[in-house]
Amino acid sequence: MRKCHNKPLVSKHVRRISLQYFEIVQEKPDKMNTKVKLKEVYEVKQQYKAFYTGGTIVWKPDAQQFLCLNNGTISIVSVDNLHEPVALGEQETDGEIAEDVIYTFAVSNTGNSIVSGHRSGLLKLWDGEKHTVQKMWKTVHQGPISRLVFSPTDSVIASGGSDSTIRLWDPTEQVCLGTLRGAEGLINVIVFHPDADSKIVVAVGDDTKIRAWDYESRKQIKTFEGHFSRVTGVSFSEDRTHLVSAGRDKILILWNFESQQAVKTIPVYETLESVVVLPAGLRVGGIKLKKGKVYAACGGEEGLIKVWEMTGAKIIFKQSNSLVAKAAEEGGLAITHLFYSEPHGRMAVVSADHNILVHDCESFDYVHQLSGFSDEILDLILFGKRDQHLAMATNSSDFKVYDVSTMNCRLVKGHTDIVLSLCANDRYLLSSSKDNSIRLWSFTEEPFTISCVAIGLKHTNTVGCVTLSRQGGNFCASVSQDRCLKTWKIPKKFTTEEDGELPRLQCSLTALAHEKDINCVTISPNDRLIATASQDKTAKLWDASDLSVVGVFRGHTRGIWAVRFSPVDQILLTNAADCTIKLWSLEDMTCLKTLEGHDSSVLRVEFLTNGMQLLSAGADGLVKLWSIKTSDCVQTLDKHDNRVWALCVTRDESVFYSGGSDSQLIQWHDVTESKRQQELDQRKDTLLQEQELSNLLSERKLLKALRLSLNLDRPLSTLKIVNEVIRTKEQGLEDTVRKLSNDHKERLLRHAIEWNTNSKNCRPAQLALNVLLQETLAGRFQVSELNKHLEASLPYTERHFKRLTEYVKDLKFVEYSLRCMQPHAARMD
Repeated sequence: MRKCHNKPLVSKHVRRISLQYFEIVQEKPDKMNTKVKLKEVYEVKQQYKAFYTGGTIVWKPDAQQFLCLNNGTISIVSVDNLHEPVALGEQETDGEIAEDVIYTFAVSNTGNSIVSGHRSGLLKLWDGEKHTVQKMWKTVHQGPISRLVFSPTDSVIASGGSDSTIRLWDPTEQVCLGTLRGAEGLINVIVFHPDADSKIVVAVGDDTKIRAWDYESRKQIKTFEGHFSRVTGVSFSEDRTHLVSAGRDKILILWNFESQQAVKTIPVYETLESVVVLPAGLRVGGIKLKKGKVYAACGGEEGLIKVWEMTGAKIIFKQSNSLVAKAAEEGGLAITHLFYSEPHGRMAVVSADHNILVHDCESFDYVHQLSGFSDEILDLILFGKRDQHLAMATNSSDFKVYDVSTMNCRLVKGHTDIVLSLCANDRYLLSSSKDNSIRLWSFTEEPFTISCVAIGLKHTNTVGCVTLSRQGGNFCASVSQDRCLKTWKIPKKFTTEEDGELPRLQCSLTALAHEKDINCVTISPNDRLIATASQDKTAKLWDASDLSVVGVFRGHTRGIWAVRFSPVDQILLTNAADCTIKLWSLEDMTCLKTLEGHDSSVLRVEFLTNGMQLLSAGADGLVKLWSIKTSDCVQTLDKHDNRVWALCVTRDESVFYSGGSDSQLIQWHDVTESKRQQELDQRKDTLLQEQELSNLLSERKLLKALRLSLNLDRPLSTLKIVNEVIRTKEQGLEDTVRKLSNDHKERLLRHAIEWNTNSKNCRPAQLALNVLLQETLAGRFQVSELNKHLEASLPYTERHFKRLTEYVKDLKFVEYSLRCMQPHAARMD
């Protein structure tokens, strides 16, 4: 522990405010008197990692699973997100590049087979149920494979490469059936004709032409020219007589497949990435699709799904509840993939943010929402009854809300720039963003709904942190890079403006709080104090009623990242980029303790166990559990690979969540009690076994005692037993050792090597080694690191052998001397 002796700045209101703060402790004396058990061990309960990082994604025919490309592997994810994703292939990490990463893949129409294209030039055929490789073969593409597709009957696989060719493969024989040439550049789209008898495949390269081949004769039979930029999607009509194509030239074209003529060209005024022809009779958003017409659903840079009636060139449905943000710049990506499942009447959208959204076509409501990749996790909060919901802020203008029991995701849209901070109480959720605003959200529990009820717009720069009052919930506070601290009044009821705009939060107080960016703000448990932390290396205490300065805390040598009030004591906590955590007294503003242990900036700290322990997270990727009384680090958790920005703890403190720059959300649970019970049970078992060992020794049952002594791992007891066996010349030692388990034999070997270091114990040691080496030669004993064990015992064995050799020499000399003396002794007699 290190004391700080910096002279604090203290106002005349300190004593009054401190006493008011302490009232909150006196209100709940029962909590103070309850004996609190300290936490000692946390373990990982669940790790939620990225399962889709961009590239190929496939919706299985049964609509129950998505197969996603994830850093060179395939992740199989259930739509309801109830099962942990299954990974196929070798993971590629930053440290080393796997030689056999997957570039693209395809799923058969039955869903029973998966084919993957690898960096090594191999194609691998996987069993869709067992997830094992059935077959593999070498492709002859010059360069990487960009597209893989199964034919309607799954009897042919088409592969498109960067060498402008399409090759056809028989998956049962792994032979190339032919090569289709004529396309230019990288093959972007491959589509088989839906009729299995037609033997036609359609493909698109980097040019603007759509080409069709007869893959049996390997001749190009059709060419469709009409696009002016790259074609991104092709889909056949239900009657197979028409073809719909979409491209980045912002047009949809309806083609007559036989005549190769453009029947209708529709300007859509947005870059399109995917198009799907919908069947007649389907109801989309309450509108029934009529027979005899071609309907195409498309998605692109606007982030909306639109359904066009192609012959009439009109939009019959336009999505109004999209959670996909519009592309930031013209020609950018918003929607990257669009899928339709005919058996279930559902449509799936994949966004450029790697979110997967499943709609029910009839109502077009969201059925499932999956987040494939969270990027950097900036903040986490638990809210709702029994902490049922987890809100997560990432590098996105939308934040995510998870149901912690199922981890089903819900995207919450509202901000126009990255959300940086979140806070919640029993009624509201508050968020802040780089768009210089804060938003207040109202939520309901069952069913879960969340909606924005008010917005605050008084800041002139990025709002870095927000906090809600603890008791009344009638005000909130925010800090920004404009160096201002603001408090906002929260009314009991909100009324929507006449023009439909959200009501504005009224800013009640403003103070120019710090000289540099303010990183954190928090409100005391009794709502009478506000604390702020800044990059100017100071933390400040404010009176919440008028934002007058109560005190300034100086002592950190780098910027302060966060500040927290103790839940029960008059203590303030600060953590900073100088790798330290400091505890300050609210009575006299002095530093009580400094905790050191992190090797990098301490980014977040939370109180635990009624303010008796701390949980800290650092830029070194470590999460540490501290005891305040002893200033010791009780446990270090090192599952994160990068900075840990966020921590949130459940109300009963049995579980906490951590998230950071490695995109991992980790759920930890307290196993202190179970570990204590496990140790207690183990101790009881040990005591019982020790008593049994004592009984066996007293009853002279040496060979039975040997097994028990090895089980307890007692070298001295085992030595005494072996010595007693040698002394009494008891038979059966070799048979007893032979019947031991491999672990017990290895334990006996370690004991024998330890005995062998002392010349007094060389006989039992050599006896045990002799028996064990015979067991090894007979193949009944497999020992790990045998060479290491032998090297440790050989020098001592050689020394014992040399000593015994010298002893035998001396003995023979004495015996020789006695024999020589015998005739002389007889004469003397």
